[in-house]
Amino acid sequence: MPMISDRWGCHNRGWDEERRRASSLIGTLPVRAMLSTIALYSSSRRLGNTGRLIDRIASELNIEVVDLAGQRLSSFDYDHLNRNDDFEPLMKRVLAQQQIIFATPIYWYAVSPAMKVFLDRISDLLDLPDLLSEGRRLRGKNAYVVCTSVSEQPSAAFMDAFRETFDYLGMHFGGVAHVNCQDGYLPDAHVAEALNFAALVRTAGERL
Repeated sequence: MPMISDRWGCHNRGWDEERRRASSLIGTLPVRAMLSTIALYSSSRRLGNTGRLIDRIASELNIEVVDLAGQRLSSFDYDHLNRNDDFEPLMKRVLAQQQIIFATPIYWYAVSPAMKVFLDRISDLLDLPDLLSEGRRLRGKNAYVVCTSVSEQPSAAFMDAFRETFDYLGMHFGGVAHVNCQDGYLPDAHVAEALNFAALVRTAGERL
């Protein structure tokens, strides 16, 4: 069965209550320092299942979530005539961090379109002489995946594409957070996955 998650209705039950509970805790919890971590997010809906999952994780980690839909990212161009778009400025922000989280729903066993464009454009860092040194800065960084689908596990093809990409770039694959959103994103049901993943990222980041 095609593994598509954010195509289904976004179930809002429990979301407002979760936000009210979080707001009630403001001022009672210690403020944590921001990790050297950034999340790159792409989906057809900003507040769909994957968006709500990565937002929950990001709130735990106090990190920025960049919505790729808000960036001017052109498809890979063999002639590199697209260098005036937002890819290179975005990469400067990404390379300033030690950990990168890639968040996307699983669409037909693959990443969302904007995420695919972003991953393709990393080729610029391996191809353009003036960007080669920037590309080498990806080596040794921790990379993570956050995804949703309508299955209990992310597809092997989806995960293999990320693992091989990270391996090729010399990045360390740190782990994956995946939830089955057959019935939509359910804050109470999925909070454990979000918190466990956030703890994993935080622990790794504090060791850097």
